[in-house]
Amino acid sequence: MHILAVVIAILTGCVGLIWASRHIMLWRERRRAFVLTEQYPGPPAPAPRISVFVAAKDEADNIETCLRTMLNQDYSNFELIVCNDRSSDQTPQIVERIAREDARVRLVNIEHLPDGWCGKNNAMQTGIASTDSEWICMIDADCRQTSTRTLSAAMQYALDNGADMLSVLPVLEMRGFWENVVQPVCGGVMMIWFLPDRVNDPRKRTAYANGAFILIKRSAYEAVGTHQAVRDQVNEDMHMAALLKRAGLSLRVVRSSGLYLVRMYTSLREIVRGWSRIFYGTFGTAGRLAASFALMLVMGPLPYLGAAAGLALAGAAVQPTGWWWACGVAGAVTVAVQVSVVWRFRRLIGARADLAWTYLLGCIVTLIALAGSFGKLGRGAKVVWRDTTYTRGAGSS
Repeated sequence: MHILAVVIAILTGCVGLIWASRHIMLWRERRRAFVLTEQYPGPPAPAPRISVFVAAKDEADNIETCLRTMLNQDYSNFELIVCNDRSSDQTPQIVERIAREDARVRLVNIEHLPDGWCGKNNAMQTGIASTDSEWICMIDADCRQTSTRTLSAAMQYALDNGADMLSVLPVLEMRGFWENVVQPVCGGVMMIWFLPDRVNDPRKRTAYANGAFILIKRSAYEAVGTHQAVRDQVNEDMHMAALLKRAGLSLRVVRSSGLYLVRMYTSLREIVRGWSRIFYGTFGTAGRLAASFALMLVMGPLPYLGAAAGLALAGAAVQPTGWWWACGVAGAVTVAVQVSVVWRFRRLIGARADLAWTYLLGCIVTLIALAGSFGKLGRGAKVVWRDTTYTRGAGSS
């Protein structure tokens, strides 16, 4: 018991120091990090031609808002192509109606999914092959532009920074309780592994992109092999970013504010299934998933367990009482520091800061999502997305 108490006390104290260091990181992020807003200059003159692509499968609830807010952009030289990926709802009819109103909109229908391809990748490949614009912009159907200057600011920023591929990170729209509890925690896991400063540093191997908004030069897109090179990847954005960086091209990621919103999931079940798929597609190996799981377990629940066990055992006079008191105090202090960091992080990303106290609950759900990712690793394992089942190593069905 003596050794156990010492180990828990020391480990909990180290976790507390790590959480305290996060305050410094957040201070630096708030003071020095760049955030792209509609105040950024642009559009460039002359404005390069941009083809904006939306892959849509059964997106009748989202597609009209997505298209109309994009059509409101002040960028003068773009077209908007919807790649309808075998939708069974009213998605194509809605797009056709909007296309009759605005000549910039075009519908590309995909009726068949080839073996070995993920649906979104095949849809994007098909749509992009039908154009010859200098720049390609890929957005998700659940994106809602909240500014008329998203394209102008992004295009100017990409040119100013010599980016071959630019990912503009979204602001997450979180309405329900579970969205507000879990989404910031899952997003925090991604930030641990993919800090923007490391992604933007050409000397680092770290590569990241968010498919909600990607702007890429056609020459760069073709240099990395188009979507053909990532045809069977459920997180094609991440894999394309990695290919681009390995090719020595310029990859950039930038936070945004006031440009556009994305509401990823609306229910707890959707959150767990969706993030399990994202973690699987992003980390891809048992080692990386295990490391993420262990890190989340130590940084999240451990301080609470240390505080509860230490104070309970010390109060019951279990020996060594002094070390159990140390466990309890270290755990309680670490929890306080943890919540204060989470409060600041939530403010930084525009989430509800008053729910900082729910971090432990968010951690538990995130751990469940991470655990679910392990089941997708084996050959023959299935990943379901938009009513299409993808079998690892065997294509789709």
